Amino acid sequence: MANSETLLPSFSDLPEDVQLCILSFLTPADVAAFACTSKRLVSLCRSDHKLWFSLCDRSWGSKTQIKKWASGKITFKRLYKFLSEHEGLIGFWRRSGHGRNDAGSLPPLVFFEWGPTFITGSRVSPSRDGDYSVTKAPFLFLSVNSRGERVGFLDPECRLELSDDLVGIGELGLWENELVPINVSFMGNCHVVIEENRSCSNSPPRVSNYGNLRGEENGVESGSPPDRLMSEMYQYFANRTSPCGDRAWRRQRRREKERQGRRKWEPEHFVKIVNCSPTPSRPLQGLWKVGICDNMNLDFFLVTYDDIGGIACRRVGDSSKPFSGYAPVFWTSNTTFVEPPFSPEEQYIYDGRIHLRPPTSDNEVVSRILCINSSYDLVIADLPGSTVNPWQVEGRIWQYENGTFGFGFLRDNHIIDLKHIAKDGHLLNINAAL
Repeated sequence: MANSETLLPSFSDLPEDVQLCILSFLTPADVAAFACTSKRLVSLCRSDHKLWFSLCDRSWGSKTQIKKWASGKITFKRLYKFLSEHEGLIGFWRRSGHGRNDAGSLPPLVFFEWGPTFITGSRVSPSRDGDYSVTKAPFLFLSVNSRGERVGFLDPECRLELSDDLVGIGELGLWENELVPINVSFMGNCHVVIEENRSCSNSPPRVSNYGNLRGEENGVESGSPPDRLMSEMYQYFANRTSPCGDRAWRRQRRREKERQGRRKWEPEHFVKIVNCSPTPSRPLQGLWKVGICDNMNLDFFLVTYDDIGGIACRRVGDSSKPFSGYAPVFWTSNTTFVEPPFSPEEQYIYDGRIHLRPPTSDNEVVSRILCINSSYDLVIADLPGSTVNPWQVEGRIWQYENGTFGFGFLRDNHIIDLKHIAKDGHLLNINAAL
C-alpha cells in the first residue's frame, strides 16, 4: 500500500474571520514578526478595522465600548496603544506621601474603572448611613482624542458628570471652570502621580476655595512650548539692542518663572493596592469593609499575606499620616484552619459573643476557624469589654460559608464582621455622593 500523506491546511487557507481570531491572541510585537513571514499576510496585519479592532475587542470589548472611543475617529491601533498603557490603572489605589495641601478631608482610597469611552477615578469612602454601603464620588476623567493623545480632567469638588462629549468639549476649551486639566504619570507599575497639566493652552481662569486648590485669579499658563520658546528668543535678541536690555530680559524671565511656579492643584501620589480580592489559596486576602464603631459607621481594612505565610490586617488610611500603615489590627503566623465538626469549647467561644454589625446583616454559618496569635491597639470607643492595647492576645477568625469572615479576641465578648468592598471589579452597595 502506498504511503499517503495527510495535507494539513496552511494558515493562509483558513477563512479570514478565523485568521483574525487567531491573530487577536498575539501581542503587537508578535503581529509585526508574523507579518514578515509572508507578503500575502502583510495587508491583513496592517488592517486597522479588522486586525487591530479584533485585538482591542478581545482584550477590552467586554469592559468598554471600543468603537465609541474618541467618537469613533481614532484608529484602533492608536486606541490599542492607549488602552494597553493605562490598563494597569484599573483597580484600587491609596493616596501616599506628604503634600502642601490640606488633604485631610479627602478619602485616601481611590477606585479606577472602565467607563463606556473613558477611564474614571472615584474617591471611595465609608457610608455614614448605618449599613454596609459605600460612597463613590467620581473626580477624574481620562480618555484619548482622535490623534491618540491623552485627555484628562479632574474635578476637585467630586461633582463631575461623565459623558462621551467631554473629550470634544475639552479640545475646544469649553469645560467648566471647576475642572482641572491633568496628567497621569506612571512611576513603575504600582505608583502614579496625578498633577495639573499647566501646558494646556485652553484652560480658563479659575478661582476655588477647595482645600487642594490655590485660589488665584491668574489662569493656567497659556501657549504651547514652541510658541513660548519663539517669544523668549525674540525678547532676548530685541532687548540686547535696547538700553538696559539684559536687565529687562532677566526681569521678564523671573516673572515667567514665578508664573510657571504657581499651581492650582498640587500633585497627588497614589500607590496601587495589589491582591485586593480573595483567592482559593488566600481566602482572607483583600479589601474589606467593617462596621466596628460604636455608632456602626464603616471602616476599611486590608488583609495581606506576607512572604512567609503570615496574615496581617490593617486599616486603610492616608499613608502620609504617622504609622498609618504599620500597626496591624490583627496578625497571625498560623494559617491552618480548623475544619468542622468543631469542639464544644470552640462552639461556646463563638456562640457567647455579640456580632458588631449593622442591623440589616444576616447571620452567617461558620465553615472553619483560624487562631489569631496577636493584635495591636484595637480599641472600640465606648464599648464594654473592648481590648485596650493588647500585645499578645489570643483570638479567632471565623470564616463563613458565603466567603466573608469575622474576628474577635478571647478576652473580649464581640465579633467584628467583614464584608466585601468589590466583586468582579465592581463596587458593592454604592451610595451616590452628595
